[in-house]
Amino acid sequence: MSLRNYRTGDDGLDAAIEELAQSTGRHGDLDMIAEMLVSAVRLAREEVGRGDLKLVNSALKELRHAFSVFEPYRSIRKATVFGSARIAEGDPAYAAARDFGAAMAAHDWMVMTGAGPGIMAAGLEGAGRDRSFGINIELPFEAEANEFILDDPKLVNFKYFFTRKVTFMRESHGYALLPGGFGTMDEAFELLTLMQTGKTPLTPVVLLDSPGDTYWSHWTDFITSELVARNLVSRHDLALVHATDDPEAAAAHVRGFYRTYHSMRYVRGRLVLRLEREVGDDEVATLDGEFGDLLVDGHIERCDVTPAELKDGDEVDRPRLRLHFDRRSHARLRQLIDALNDATPDATRDVNR
Repeated sequence: MSLRNYRTGDDGLDAAIEELAQSTGRHGDLDMIAEMLVSAVRLAREEVGRGDLKLVNSALKELRHAFSVFEPYRSIRKATVFGSARIAEGDPAYAAARDFGAAMAAHDWMVMTGAGPGIMAAGLEGAGRDRSFGINIELPFEAEANEFILDDPKLVNFKYFFTRKVTFMRESHGYALLPGGFGTMDEAFELLTLMQTGKTPLTPVVLLDSPGDTYWSHWTDFITSELVARNLVSRHDLALVHATDDPEAAAAHVRGFYRTYHSMRYVRGRLVLRLEREVGDDEVATLDGEFGDLLVDGHIERCDVTPAELKDGDEVDRPRLRLHFDRRSHARLRQLIDALNDATPDATRDVNR
């Protein structure tokens, strides 16, 4: 290994960094380990303020700890519940969050919330401690995590909102959004922005009201009448969310996103969709005709596992589709995934993974 492009500028330090990186034993990742070490040295040599060093240091430690907590559970799908800390037990929204959590846990999913009171407590109460994660933010006016995750090894505490949100987005395979304040709106709009721009993989997002509530219908009316009407977002972007007032239907929608679709990866500039089932010639032709606007060139086609995926052992046994995606039309890509899922035989069946 050699530090080809990203160096400290000091040959002695660069040699010491290479030696230290080698000592970790992570021979397939030495370039990234060395670059992290170079970044630390360059921060010190550039004489940035102690406050800047504190931010980088704390963020790195928080993310390292979060990765270690989640690592044993990587193979288990997880749904996140967002919503207000101010909603009390007995409120219909609390019951909706609790029922959603229970419905996901009943199908072997795990549930993540912000570990505080209100909706965050309700989601974990429904899921049960064994199938719960708490992603807590340290605030001066909230003393500790809720009783359903307190003192659990799956509780992760964060100082910074941005590292906490990175963890939610990295670990979640689906979301249920219930009524909430600025924090919930922040989470909702950042999630949609990241999916709209392709900065996070597409995942199912359910806007969950309790029966008779108008919180999310009013939100959707605003999006439609102001953002879509002014061409500030595409009408297709509404495909990124699904609204319901039924917790069981919300849970089924999240699970159903993975009925045919499994995951995606870019390989040599092409988007590869990994699937739960084979897709026949007629179905591929239909998709190619309906979603040709997503393509830079070529066609949607079946493909074998790529050499890069084989090298990484990345879902090598799954059927695949490949397309030269324009990397802009992510809401339309979501509609393509929906079309794949809707075409699955017995499309109403439960999907547990």
